[in-house]
Amino acid sequence: MLEQLDLEHLPRHVAVIMDGNGRWAKRRFMQRFQGHRNAVKAVRTTVETAAELKLHSLTLYAFSTENWKRPSQEIDVLMNLFSEYLQKELDNLHRNNICFRVIGDRSGLPGFLQNHLTRTLDTTAENKGMILNLALNYGGRAEITRAIQLIVKRCRESSLPIEQIDEAFVSQYMYTSGIPDPDLIIRTSGEQRLSNFLIWQSAYSEFYFTEILWPDFSKDDFFKALLDFQQRQRRLGGV
Repeated sequence: MLEQLDLEHLPRHVAVIMDGNGRWAKRRFMQRFQGHRNAVKAVRTTVETAAELKLHSLTLYAFSTENWKRPSQEIDVLMNLFSEYLQKELDNLHRNNICFRVIGDRSGLPGFLQNHLTRTLDTTAENKGMILNLALNYGGRAEITRAIQLIVKRCRESSLPIEQIDEAFVSQYMYTSGIPDPDLIIRTSGEQRLSNFLIWQSAYSEFYFTEILWPDFSKDDFFKALLDFQQRQRRLGGV
């Protein structure tokens, strides 16, 4: 399948809505947290494949602002899994020259997780390879609201003319500032919606939906999404 890919025309930025962990566990008569634990393999496979293909950026939607509504036991498992992943994968990320970033409100996360995030951010900050964004405590509407607040604050402090506020200016205040908008957004589990993910950045993204549940998402599934993307005609509003 790799041989079918045109390596000169890959998406620069791929974003993934990792969905279906709970249903994966339910189908196997397991508790939901087992689905989250088994999803780590899919994360590792996707990150390694994207790095091998030399994509510019990969963004993984890991925990939304709405996910706090879930049972506290499940949230605790997720927070510990994020922490374990960072500890186990830090050397691998650094060795592969991957620059790790976080998008979302880190201040709302547990202290132990914030510590591991800071260590990973600091260790990989100077890496020049693929950018890996982990969306934690992230919501698209919250991101846009935050950007508006920062822009209003700047206008008050520097008397910035309103005419200077264009789309490029607003993009500078998004978590993804300096990163190209996602060319391709993949969502697993068969659901077909954004779920408050990269609302501003996805204006001209291509979408790929698959019935595969996230813990089962493989390298071949990633290649299928990329092959499908390469069949699209992207006019971006032109003819």
